[in-house]
Amino acid sequence: MKTSYDVLVSGAGPVGLWVACELKLAQIDVAVLDRRAARITESRALAIHGRTLEMLGLRGCAEDFIKAGRKIPLMEYGALDTRLSFSSFESRFPFTLFLRQTKTEEFLERRALALGVPLLRETEVTQIEENEAEMKVTTSRGPFSASWLIGADGARSLVRRQAGIGFDGFDGRVTAMLGDVVLAKPPEEGGVVSMVTPRGALMMSPLGDGVHHRVIAIDAERPSVEKDAPLTVAELASATLKISGKDYAMGEASWLSRFTDATRLASTYRKGRILLAGDAAHIHAPMGGQGLNVGLQDAMNLGWKLAMVVKMQAPENLLDTYHSERRPVGQMLFDNTLAQVALATNFTPPNLSLRHTMNDILSFPDVNSRLASEISGFGVAYGYDKVVPENLPAHLLPGKRVPDVDLMIENKSATLYGGMEKGEWVHLALSSKKQNISEFPEWLDPNIVKHITADCVDDSPSFNGVSSVLIRPDGYVHSVTMA
Repeated sequence: MKTSYDVLVSGAGPVGLWVACELKLAQIDVAVLDRRAARITESRALAIHGRTLEMLGLRGCAEDFIKAGRKIPLMEYGALDTRLSFSSFESRFPFTLFLRQTKTEEFLERRALALGVPLLRETEVTQIEENEAEMKVTTSRGPFSASWLIGADGARSLVRRQAGIGFDGFDGRVTAMLGDVVLAKPPEEGGVVSMVTPRGALMMSPLGDGVHHRVIAIDAERPSVEKDAPLTVAELASATLKISGKDYAMGEASWLSRFTDATRLASTYRKGRILLAGDAAHIHAPMGGQGLNVGLQDAMNLGWKLAMVVKMQAPENLLDTYHSERRPVGQMLFDNTLAQVALATNFTPPNLSLRHTMNDILSFPDVNSRLASEISGFGVAYGYDKVVPENLPAHLLPGKRVPDVDLMIENKSATLYGGMEKGEWVHLALSSKKQNISEFPEWLDPNIVKHITADCVDDSPSFNGVSSVLIRPDGYVHSVTMA
């Protein structure tokens, strides 16, 4: 059995699988280690937001997810009645996709195996040791070694703990009940329910399998039950009836659990040869369905950077930008999920009045768009330490995401994202504009950059007046040149 790799990934959840896919796409020798014998059967996450769909689109695999999921044009924030709208964003994916995590993992595992990633199940990491040259990883199947180790091993990450990386934040103070259940009398209007009353909070949505609904409830009289206390269908049904005043005739459950609002953030995402991603770096209440998305975007940011360092195409300090770019996103996640918890789990008259006020505030388009940009990931941008010329378009500044656009390349139809499926740097020159070369990082070899000369078919507002743009492998602008 092969035991030495360039990179080892601990954890075969969505985050570990995606970062392994990105590395293998760049021809890096990578393997994934996981203690489980098979994929999970519980669908912990349901939401795939717009920026994550764009990320999948950058690699040519978004359509499989969309065909299997259900499009949701509006998203709740703190269980408020006024929903967040994604219609103002320039994107092919101005919606949230409801898709069971089991299906998401199935698709990502299929991609990893197709790329040739070794997926070593029943291989539990038990000890890690770092020296100047490599990582030594002890597992239940024997020793492994690698130049780099990625901890994508969840909230209780052994990699994070043994690396001595801090995980500051708050223990859970509120406990919610969760059940994937059959309802003989499901709610009308698409089956989505969201409410906060003096009696508690209730959220309910179809799972998409035509059989089960996900029901999440917090009983105002019992808001802090032990997380590990067994949950029954009877308890969940009783709370649902008390909060809503309706009997949905709750029946068989495929999964029952409790979760808390525990919220923590790693002090650093990189320590030497160890890097953290996903729940190993940040945990929070599942408000707004953000955790899976932020984790996958961690993986997208990390994958190309680590690949370039391994291949000696970039200096090692490029990996420091993984921390400097992604930890602020983790902090934003930390703050907005706690804010939503405060709105959704306090049942006193003052907080209920605050909810009425927030419902009104969210009706203002600019406010709604601001929060929608956080939840969707469309608003994530990575700053550069330089002055941005005033004549650059507001939607295509360095560090911002690049929307997909239709192109004409030598009289043939194409898309921008279609030209980025191999995970390369792309220099897009718009042939109808004055031909300029965008600014390259001093360490980036122009010979490994994919050069595309094209015309924008749809005259995208983001590309108005643009002559050329240098785009990172994760779909963010590095530099722009105006015509």
